Amino acid sequence: MARRCELTGKGVQTGNNVSHANNRSRRRFLPNIQTVSLMSDALGRSVRLRISTQALRSVEHNQGLDNFLLKTADSKLSLNARRIKREVQKALAG
Repeated sequence: MARRCELTGKGVQTGNNVSHANNRSRRRFLPNIQTVSLMSDALGRSVRLRISTQALRSVEHNQGLDNFLLKTADSKLSLNARRIKREVQKALAG
């Protein structure tokens, strides 16, 4: 399973551990990915997603999952999130 946020696309970054003697060894910076259940008002059900904690803050800032998905470009969303976005758009239109 990839260490990638389904809503923002945030993933693993690489860098160096630098010792006191300035020796450098490669390391990985892992995103803080959590599995959460977010409530969709348009769908009337909860949705389980693997998102970063920063994305969770962004969802809360945008007053919920539905608003966040509608404002976010499809290129940043995972396949699962794009499907949920399509369902939300259909529910709001019909």
